[in-house]
Amino acid sequence: MNVIELKHALSQLRLGGIAAVIETRLHQAQVEPMAPIDLISCLVSDELTRRSDRLLERRRKEAQFRDPQTTLDNFDFTFNKKMNRSLVFDLATAGFITKHEDALFLGPPGTGKSHLAQAIGLSAIQQGYRVLYRETHTLLGEIAEAAIDGTRTQHMDWLSTVPLLIIDDLGMRKLPPSAAEELLEIVMRRYERASTLLTSNRPVEDWGKLLGDTAAVTAMLDRLLHHGHVLKCGPRSWRTKTLLPNNQAAE
Repeated sequence: MNVIELKHALSQLRLGGIAAVIETRLHQAQVEPMAPIDLISCLVSDELTRRSDRLLERRRKEAQFRDPQTTLDNFDFTFNKKMNRSLVFDLATAGFITKHEDALFLGPPGTGKSHLAQAIGLSAIQQGYRVLYRETHTLLGEIAEAAIDGTRTQHMDWLSTVPLLIIDDLGMRKLPPSAAEELLEIVMRRYERASTLLTSNRPVEDWGKLLGDTAAVTAMLDRLLHHGHVLKCGPRSWRTKTLLPNNQAAE
């Protein structure tokens, strides 16, 4: 069996990681030289690395982050110095997902809530968890569409089982009258079974008026806060910092 035939056979066996590097590794074994066990070890490692990278990429796409390049590394923690950085990094370890705990990120627009939520979601993916990101209005719109085409039960089951569900930007757009009931159902289904991270530019005291159902909001918050972590972002907007005078921006 020559190299071309070997690569074809490896592809048939779904060992694409080995097939991609087999010529390079064979050349390396001749040049160094390498013991057979070392050559096999390198090839197996190459295959595992390729599979891990492909799984991570697939899960990133499944999450559907709005800003997929957001990470903790490119977040400016110095701008709002009172932010609880320890909590952010604790959440990024994904320990709260293991414990089926929840998180609320609260603060004015532009203070980093969405950035941090997506960065924590990406960190969770890198640690082996499935993540789903949705802006609140998009999440509710998809539920409405599922109800129309008769797949609401399956859709809600799917939303209930993903290990980390990120619901972003509650309060940014006007929501349908059923919003409170839909969000409550999601939170109730996920309570102590999976983790929910929700961001909002409105204080929780305003949610009853925002969603038009104080009883449903009370029940939802009761569950979210029972095992929940609250991160207060702000008060200053990172987006408008370039509009401030130099002395203010440096404060």
